[in-house]
Amino acid sequence: MVVGAADAVAKISIALDSNENAFGPSPKARAAALAATEHLERYLENPARILVPALASCYGLEEDRIAIGFGSDDLLARIARAYLQPGTALLRSQNSYLKVPNYAYGNDADAVAAPDRDFCTDVDAMLSCLTAETRIVYLANPDNPSGAMLPGTELRRLHAGLPCNVLLVIDGAYSEYVTDPAYEDGEALVRAHDNVVVTRSFSKIHGLAGARVGWVYGPPHVIDTINRIGLTFPLATPSLHAALAALEDREHRDYVRSETALLRDEATQKLNGAGIHVYPGHGNFILMEMGGRESLAREMDTALRAEGISLRRFASPAFDRCLRMTLGRHAETRTATDAIIRLYQDMREARA
Repeated sequence: MVVGAADAVAKISIALDSNENAFGPSPKARAAALAATEHLERYLENPARILVPALASCYGLEEDRIAIGFGSDDLLARIARAYLQPGTALLRSQNSYLKVPNYAYGNDADAVAAPDRDFCTDVDAMLSCLTAETRIVYLANPDNPSGAMLPGTELRRLHAGLPCNVLLVIDGAYSEYVTDPAYEDGEALVRAHDNVVVTRSFSKIHGLAGARVGWVYGPPHVIDTINRIGLTFPLATPSLHAALAALEDREHRDYVRSETALLRDEATQKLNGAGIHVYPGHGNFILMEMGGRESLAREMDTALRAEGISLRRFASPAFDRCLRMTLGRHAETRTATDAIIRLYQDMREARA
């Protein structure tokens, strides 16, 4: 993430920088969270006994293959703690979720980056980077910040090339947003093998980023390990009840999914039509690359913030020409898209 000097003075009215669900949580989830504040003086004992059966019922999964945590980041950190140590390595695609190397560094392990293709995971490159030290192969699918999606055929090919002592970790935080029929969420791989886990989040499609609720689906022995190294009280009471209500509100979830896809397609078409390259995306955001001079994305970011619109820039040099826009509500997404096109055209003409 890049924070500019303008951030200290800009008054942001359209915040499209953190991949939050702009449609918000289900009204039922809001009400459930509020009602749960009646007993904040009490610890919530073993919330898994309540949330795990609800998850299993909602997604048709086995209870002994599910663990919960305070966001999927918590679960990813626990997996890293269990499987990484000095002399081992985590392998990822080089421009994948930028926080992932920290999971390795926090356990004195190495973080290895495999070359990608236009921000898409290259399975052959990943397999060629495997070593005897590799213990975790991390795949965000869809990815962030690019929004790229690895099709099911390639996902299965990646797993087929892994030794049995390497754990494939599929981060599915944005999986509910995917509409491409070639996508596979990895759950079938979990059922068929002992070295695959899939992490999921309530922060995105369910709109509960502030509640910090995540879950993981994996082999029972991995789930047992994850549970053993978790906190005593992993979820706040309002968070648990909000998550339970969110699972029950399929209508809200379907609405968020369909409207996000509509806005994603609409913004992509308009931006591409204006000469701005948009990478094919499958989440609740799009990644744009600005042609022309190398500083254009930075200049546009500053100008957008001056107009009260915040997008995301990244510190990684690979994204120097890029801006990522979270898909907000209809009016704010369209306002931001129009502003991006106007500034892009004005700034390019000014240097022509």
